[in-house]
Amino acid sequence: MKPPMIYLASKSPRRRELLTQAGISYELLLLRDKPPRGPDVTEIVEPGELPLHYVQRVTREKAEMAWKAMHWRKWEERPVLAADTTVVVDHHILGKPADREEAEHMMRMLSGRSHQVLTSLALRTASGVLAVTQSSDVTFAALSDADIAAYCAGSEPYDKAGGYGIQGKAAQFIRHISGSYSGIMGLPIFETCQLLRDAGLQWE
Repeated sequence: MKPPMIYLASKSPRRRELLTQAGISYELLLLRDKPPRGPDVTEIVEPGELPLHYVQRVTREKAEMAWKAMHWRKWEERPVLAADTTVVVDHHILGKPADREEAEHMMRMLSGRSHQVLTSLALRTASGVLAVTQSSDVTFAALSDADIAAYCAGSEPYDKAGGYGIQGKAAQFIRHISGSYSGIMGLPIFETCQLLRDAGLQWE
């Protein structure tokens, strides 16, 4: 059986690695983030929006916009997979830190306690959208000021929700996880494969 080919609407190298790990063939379909009229999809939290609703909304918007872009660009029609990951502390969303000060502030918020990581998936096909959200709990050890300063001096925190990467140097701070390791990285493999199977896609 010829493996199915999908489009991945994500710039994340970690999501690419995880799709490859699962044996899923894909091609990148990237949305614009700095066109003249602004980004294709903004990631601004709406007033009063709960973290779960936020991550689901943004993911669905990415999938729908990528589906439209596929047709605008006259690409071959294929299923489009989009994803978004949100780190949550006390119902407060932690995005990607803009600078070192914000990164250190996030690490202090995570230090010595548990938080949630929500990764939402949306698969857009000709039949509509299939979606699922995976939730994991992550517990950090107590971090010293020196730990935080050393970590935030590197490049790792600045392109990741919550300001850390579980697959990188931040692994030394994590005492316990409950949920999906790949989901915390940004693409839960089990849920991704199940979503594709639900859409009728099969691969060896």
